[in-house]
Amino acid sequence: MRIGVPKEIKPQENRIGLTPESVKTLVSEGHEVLVENNGGFEAGFENDQYKNAGAKIVSKASDIFNDAEIIVKVKEPQKIEVDMIRENQIIYTYLHLAAAKELTEGLIKSKSINIAYETVTDDDGRLPLLAPMSAVAGRMSVQAGAHCLEKNQKGRGVLLGGAPGGEPANVLILGGGVVGENAAIIATGMKAKVHVVDKSEARLKELFQKFGDKIIPEQSDKIDLNKLVSEADLIVGGVLIPGAEAPKLVSKDMLKLMKRGSVIVDVAIDQGGCVETSKPTTHGDPTYIVDDVVHYCVANMPGGVPRTSTFALNQATLPYLVKLANNGYQKTLSEDKNFLAGLNVHKGHVTYKAVADAFGHEFVEPLSILR
Repeated sequence: MRIGVPKEIKPQENRIGLTPESVKTLVSEGHEVLVENNGGFEAGFENDQYKNAGAKIVSKASDIFNDAEIIVKVKEPQKIEVDMIRENQIIYTYLHLAAAKELTEGLIKSKSINIAYETVTDDDGRLPLLAPMSAVAGRMSVQAGAHCLEKNQKGRGVLLGGAPGGEPANVLILGGGVVGENAAIIATGMKAKVHVVDKSEARLKELFQKFGDKIIPEQSDKIDLNKLVSEADLIVGGVLIPGAEAPKLVSKDMLKLMKRGSVIVDVAIDQGGCVETSKPTTHGDPTYIVDDVVHYCVANMPGGVPRTSTFALNQATLPYLVKLANNGYQKTLSEDKNFLAGLNVHKGHVTYKAVADAFGHEFVEPLSILR
C-alpha cells in the first residue's frame, strides 16, 4: 500500500505521524511511504533519515493526499486538508469528532474511511492509542499549571511544592484515568497537596495503592466539589468519555468560588473541555482569564514536546498500521473488534454512536457496513 505522511499544519503542532524507524518497518513489509518535505524537522527528524529508511520525500501535501491510500497523521485534518481527502481514502489519526461538527460533516461529505486513534480499544476496555498522549498531557499539565501559577503569568504567585515557611499548593485532579495518574506523578513529585477525584471506587483504590498518602482520593458522588474547587490553587481536568464530549464538571458559577490567580489546566479540551468556561488555545497563546482564574486550554499539549510524543505515539499506533496496510481495512477491522471501535466515519456514514448522537446523525453499526 502507499502510505502518506503530511506535515502537521495545526498551529504549533510539531509532531509527525511516523518516525523514520516506523517508515523502515513499513517499507520492509513491502509498502511505499511518502513523507512531506521537512515534515518531521521540528520533532528532530531530518529528510535524510526518512530517505535512508526508504521513504520518498514529497514537496507538497496535495501530492500526498492525491497519491496515498492511507493518510497517517497526528491531529485531526484541518479544513484545507479535509478538502484534499479523496473518496475511499483511509485517514488514520486523532479525530475527536464529538467536539467538532464541521470536521465531522466534512469527513462525511468526503466519503473517506476514518479511523480515530482515541476510540480504538483493548480487551479491557482501555484506549491504547490514546494512552501515550494522555500520559504526556497529564505530565505536562502540572508543569504548565505550575508555570501559570507564577505571578508574572498572572497566577497566584505560589510555588507548587511550597518552601520552608510556605505551604504547598492544593492540586485538584478531576479524573483518575491516564491523564489523572500521570498528573499525580508530577504533582506528588513536586510535593504538592494532591486530591484525585474519580467516580470509580476501584480506580481510586488502585491509585492509593500506587501513591499512598501522597494523594487524597475522592469519590465523586461522596464529595462537596464546590469546596474542593474553592480550595484549589490548580485544577487539572482529565475526565474522558471515550469518543464523546467531556462532561462539564466545573460550571461558570463555580469559578466565583476560586481564589484570585488560581489556575485551570483543561486537558479534556480536545473533547470540548470539562470546564464550562474552557475554550481551545494554542501553545503560542496558551492562556486567558475568566473571573480572575487563569485558563490553560491548549488543544494539542503533547505537540509542545514533539520528539518525545512522536516516539511514544508510534510505539502504540504502528502495530495497528502494519496490520491495516498488510491486510486492508475491511479484513483487519472485521477480524479485530477493538480496532473496529476506531472506525468513526465510513464512506459517508457515522459508525461511532457517540459522534452520531452528538450531531443527530443516523448511527450505522460498523461491522454491518464492512460486509
